[in-house]
Amino acid sequence: MEKRLTASAMLFSIGFVFMLVCAVGAFFYGIQIGSEKTEAKYEKDELVAKNAASTVSPYQQQDLVSFYHTVFLPYREFQNEWFAAMNKLSQGKTNEATSMFKDLASLADEKAKDASSVDMQRSPLLGQAQVSYIRSLKLFKDASTKAATSSKTLTFNELKKDIEQEKNYLSASQFALSAQQSYYAAMLKWAATVDLDIPADYKSPSLLQLTQWKDLTITIKNKLMADQLMTRKKLTNYYPQDLTSRVDEFIDSGQPAKMKVHTVSAVVDLLINTEAVRTGDFTESKLRFYQQELLPQLPFFTSDTN
Repeated sequence: MEKRLTASAMLFSIGFVFMLVCAVGAFFYGIQIGSEKTEAKYEKDELVAKNAASTVSPYQQQDLVSFYHTVFLPYREFQNEWFAAMNKLSQGKTNEATSMFKDLASLADEKAKDASSVDMQRSPLLGQAQVSYIRSLKLFKDASTKAATSSKTLTFNELKKDIEQEKNYLSASQFALSAQQSYYAAMLKWAATVDLDIPADYKSPSLLQLTQWKDLTITIKNKLMADQLMTRKKLTNYYPQDLTSRVDEFIDSGQPAKMKVHTVSAVVDLLINTEAVRTGDFTESKLRFYQQELLPQLPFFTSDTN
């Protein structure tokens, strides 16, 4: 009797242990399966997130705005002071040319540091523009330093001519024009992400007819005007959009037919050579020509900015 009880107990114990082992095994197997499913879901979600991130355009409006305030504006503040100084020089209104150009050298150095305060390299064109503006400011610093020295021995007229032919000034102007070109090209990239009918890039034919120009959007026109200024090596205190508006006004006036002018380049030459473009021309024409046009919300498009 006791032997049978012992055998039964042993069978019961073995069965209990076996069931316990199976239960524990099933528990850990369930954990493994759940872990693998969770990990697979996480990897899938991570992949989706990476793909989504890779499809986001590097030319968002916030990128254009950030560039405006942190890079373009410091350069523009220096440029305004530079043009004001050159205007005084041409009119012979300053007897303190040496200190004036020393101040410009210090200002250029300060603004170059300001323009370097953020990294815009995520957006290639904005990154290029940033580098070019910084180089331009550094070269303007060198040009200003040299002008401060030359001012001690040259007359106002001689000094102005000397500055305009000096290699640092010429290089500074080229880098500034290159930066401007890249910035406006970036605006066109942005416009293409908002309106799929707008191309991300537009290269003008060698002779762009006025009939073709009239069909272009404002962002393309502005980019082409930045190209035109770059081609002419013309550093101006007005913006490409100011030149755009004057071209449109000229066409709207009917003057091209009277003067037998048929290409955009010919009109641009006429406007530049007659000094017919001013800062603020775009603002005055905005409601008339561009009220329905797509433009990024940048201060020089929304207000009369110097």
